[in-house]
Amino acid sequence: MKRFGLLLSLALLTGLATSVVSAQSRTAGFPSGTIIDLSYSFDSSTVYWPTAETFQLEKDFEGTTEQGYYYSAYRYSAAEHGGTHIDAPVHFAKGRNSADQIPLEQLIGPGIVVDVTKQCEKNPDYLITESDFKNWEQRHGMIAAGAIVLLRTGFGKFYPDRKRYLGTDERGAAAVAKLHFPGLHPDAARWLTQNRKIKAIGLDTASIDYGQSKLFESHRTLFAKDIPAFENVANLDKLPNKGFSLIALPMKIKGGSGGPLRIIAVIADRK
Repeated sequence: MKRFGLLLSLALLTGLATSVVSAQSRTAGFPSGTIIDLSYSFDSSTVYWPTAETFQLEKDFEGTTEQGYYYSAYRYSAAEHGGTHIDAPVHFAKGRNSADQIPLEQLIGPGIVVDVTKQCEKNPDYLITESDFKNWEQRHGMIAAGAIVLLRTGFGKFYPDRKRYLGTDERGAAAVAKLHFPGLHPDAARWLTQNRKIKAIGLDTASIDYGQSKLFESHRTLFAKDIPAFENVANLDKLPNKGFSLIALPMKIKGGSGGPLRIIAVIADRK
């Protein structure tokens, strides 16, 4: 009986050791480096599309309970598309992935930044072109398969000033015609989908299509290929052109066309 107990103990210890090694291996595989938060906080200043409901946080309880301990609880409401958020492909492409259907591996991967801040300083309606991507590739090499592409327009410095960030601080349907901010040219979206195998794309403005878009062709082109978009991404000025990993996890809204997004970059340590 003692021998059985000893064997059982050894088996349990062996199993525990194996689990520890397995956990350590998983940890070792996680990218190490400097972590950059690319999400804005959600509060009363969060930027939403002029026609969308804004973020509301209401208090259910905050303070000391009758039993003498502290407790707080709140409830919130908001439109899917506002602040740092994801546009799921179904947002503009019937039958494509909703927020909960996007494969996790598509939201994790190596990132690159295509910087067009100089072009956008001169033109708030600037459309990012195929040439901008090719110029990036001339300096840094071809955009790798499985990359997540981030577009830095420089408009992040205006957030959350709606007037400067969106071009107008007016609300309602009439305000949409007054939107002015950069976006991705539809031809460049087509070039990406046809010539590069990217996982996702994002930028530091309120929409992957520029403010004056009426047909949202870049959305439609990307989403038809199940490529999601991240909008209102923060702190792109803190990222290098390449050499970092991205983890972009949205709120898992079943059937949702989008939702709040917590996105981080891990900049690889230099060896």
